[in-house]
Amino acid sequence: MVRGDGMLSHDLLAGEKGPQDECGVFGVWAPGEEVAKLAYYGLYAIQHRGQESAGIATSDGQRINVYKDMGLVSQVFDENTLNSMTGHIAVGHCRYSTTGASNWANAQPTLGATAEGTVALAHNGNLINSAELMDMVVADQGSKFRGELAQGNTTDTALVTALLRGQEGTGFEQTALELLPKLKGAFSFVFMTEGTLYAARDPHGVRPLVLGRLERGWVVASEQSGLATVGASFIREIQPGEFIAIDEEGIRSQQFAAATPAHCVFEYVYLARPDAAINGRSVYESRVEMGRQLARENGADADIVIPVPESGTPAAIGFAEESGIPFAHGFVKNAYVGRTFIQPSQTLRQLGIKLKLNALEPVIRGKRVIVVDDSIVRGNTQRAVVRMLREAGAAEIHVKISSPPIKWPCFYGIDFASRAELIANGATIEEITTSVGADSLAYISEDGMISSTQQPRERLCTACFTGSYPIELPRRDRLGKNLLERPNAGSDGCDPGPDEEFEGSLTPADKTPSSK
Repeated sequence: MVRGDGMLSHDLLAGEKGPQDECGVFGVWAPGEEVAKLAYYGLYAIQHRGQESAGIATSDGQRINVYKDMGLVSQVFDENTLNSMTGHIAVGHCRYSTTGASNWANAQPTLGATAEGTVALAHNGNLINSAELMDMVVADQGSKFRGELAQGNTTDTALVTALLRGQEGTGFEQTALELLPKLKGAFSFVFMTEGTLYAARDPHGVRPLVLGRLERGWVVASEQSGLATVGASFIREIQPGEFIAIDEEGIRSQQFAAATPAHCVFEYVYLARPDAAINGRSVYESRVEMGRQLARENGADADIVIPVPESGTPAAIGFAEESGIPFAHGFVKNAYVGRTFIQPSQTLRQLGIKLKLNALEPVIRGKRVIVVDDSIVRGNTQRAVVRMLREAGAAEIHVKISSPPIKWPCFYGIDFASRAELIANGATIEEITTSVGADSLAYISEDGMISSTQQPRERLCTACFTGSYPIELPRRDRLGKNLLERPNAGSDGCDPGPDEEFEGSLTPADKTPSSK
C-alpha cells in the first residue's frame, strides 16, 4: 500500500485544497418579499459550505428564472441582477464540487422540464449510485440527452433533475416521492416548481437541513445561520427521510423512507459554522468539549495554548479551560485574502510570503506552545504552522488535534484526499510528528470526539475515521467524483484536501516532511 506521507504528486500541487463540504442550499417561499435578496443573504451566511459557484432561481408563479456563475456569492450577484429576479419563491445554492468538475455547466440550481412545467433543484450532498441513475435516465429518455445533461452538466444533481421529468399524467409530487427512495447516498435537496417550494433529506440525514418561519413565509437552509441572517425563526430540523412542500395552502410533510440516522460527525468537528446546532446539539459547545476532552486525554506542560484560526479556536478554548494553561492568540489572520487572490510567484513562495497567516512573535518567542487544530489531512498546513512558530522563536511546539486521525475518504459529500494521500494512513504518530516538525503530536480519541457531540454512536457517520460506511458503496468502477466525465474510471474517493484556508501561503518546504 502507498503510504501517506504528506507529500503531493505533481499534478495535485496547483489545486491544493482542504476538507470541503459539497454545498450550501437555501429556499424561501414568501409572497410580498424580495425573495432573490433573501436568498442572496441566506447564501452569504452559508458561504463556508461552498465557494466555487453560486446561483439563485426565482419564480413568480408562472415562470422560473435562474442566474448562476462561478465565484463567491458576492462576486456572482449585484444589485441590478437581484432586482431583476422577481417572484415569491427562490432557491439558492453555493457549490463545492464533489460529483462533476468545477465549471459553469455544473453550477446550480439545475433547471429541467417536468410533465407539468419546470423544476429548479439545489443539492447538498453526494449520491453514490450516479451510475445507476444514469442508466435510469437512458432507459427512460434514451441516449440523446435533454436539458442540462445535453448542455454538458456532469453532476448527480443533473441526473436527479432529469428523472424528475416524470411521465405525462403523473403529478410532480408523486414523481418526486417515487424517485427519492431510489437515491442512495447523502442529499439535502431544496427545489421548486413554478408554484411550490420543496425540500427533502436522505433517510440517513447525513447533511443538515433546517426549517424556519418568516412573518410572511417559510425558509429552508443548510444551517441556522441562513435562517437568522434573513430574520427567520428556527422551527425544526427537516427529518431524515422527510419530504416537505410549501405553497399558498401552507406546509405539507410526508415520510418517503424510514429514518436510519447517520449524521456526519465531521459537521461537528469542522464543516458547520460554530453557531449551528445539529440534532439539538450546539456545534460550538461540541468543539469546546472536544478541546476539554483532548486536554484530559493528552495533557502537556506548556506556557500558552493557541488555536489555528478560525476552526481550531473553540477546541483551543476548551483545552485551555481544562488544562489551566493560558489561552492566547498566536496568529494574526488576514481577512482580506480570499480564494481569488493573485497567486505569488515562485520566488515569493520560496521567500515564505505569508499571505493569510502571521505568527505573533511577542506572544510566541521563548514559549512552550500548544497549538490546537481541528484535523490533519495531509499535514501540509500543520507543517506551515509549525514553521511559522519556529521562526517566531517558540521554544517547544506541541500539536493537539481535536479529531482522530483521518484515514478514509468520504463518499457522502466531503472532499478529502484519496487514502494514499492521507498522512495518517500507514504512518505512526511518531512519523507524523517528525513529518510536520513538531515536538509532539496528539489526537483526541474516537470515543472522546463522539461523547463531545452528545449523540449516540449508532446515529453518527464516522467513516472518515473508522472506514465503516453506513450506506453501502457500489463497485469502485461505479463510484467517484468524475464518474460521469470519465466512463469506466475508478476512484479511491473524492479529490484531495487539506485545510484550504492557508494553502496560498504554503511554500515548497511546507510540502516536504521535516527532517527534525
